[in-house]
Amino acid sequence: MEIIPAIDIIDGKCVRLAKGDFDKKIVYNDDPLKVAKTFENIGIKRLHIVDLDGAKGKPLHNIRSLKKISNDTSLVIDFGGGIKKTEDLKQVFDAGAKMVSVGSVTVKYPELFSKWIEDFGADKFLPGADVLDKKIKIHGWKEETGIDIFDFIASMQTKGIDRIFCTDISKDGMLQGPATGLYKKILLKFPSLKLIASGGISCYDDLVELKEIGCFGAIVGKAIYEEKISFQQLETFLKN
Repeated sequence: MEIIPAIDIIDGKCVRLAKGDFDKKIVYNDDPLKVAKTFENIGIKRLHIVDLDGAKGKPLHNIRSLKKISNDTSLVIDFGGGIKKTEDLKQVFDAGAKMVSVGSVTVKYPELFSKWIEDFGADKFLPGADVLDKKIKIHGWKEETGIDIFDFIASMQTKGIDRIFCTDISKDGMLQGPATGLYKKILLKFPSLKLIASGGISCYDDLVELKEIGCFGAIVGKAIYEEKISFQQLETFLKN
């Protein structure tokens, strides 16, 4: 299972939120590149970067951080946060992202998303399913869609998408454990899906459990920054 550290960025700084609440922001480091290099040095291969300013309506506000990390590390990066235009998409790829994580656009502008897949390839996109009570929420978790998570995944698969990341909003940033029950149901219904867990991961045992149920990867943020999962534990997991 891939371990994918998350670097959430506001105004060029590495931060974390609780349940997506911008009023509950904690700044962990002023230098996202330094954080990324620390991950690379212990054997991490992937990185999930979220431009939280972009998610609030300032597209590509933190693309400078993406460029620095891409230029100075060998990490495979997916980058997201408010990307809604093809021009923005091109800039993100030009800045070094291997994939773009997308959320709102998949729901609000499905024809545009289909065109992106046609032009760039399905493997260039990592759709995010942000769910509360099994229903998709978008625009920084502020807008309800009424779309069922299982219907969302089925629609992504018809577009050639073979992997998504799924965040249970009620658990994100709370360090109370991931949505294992939901992930089991998803994997039972979509056994070929490369499911990436996100939100709530609180300890090393959570990673072991997610691997055992068949998750392809796990996005981890707060548990690392607050040392609930040590770098030594991450190294051990990667070796195993």
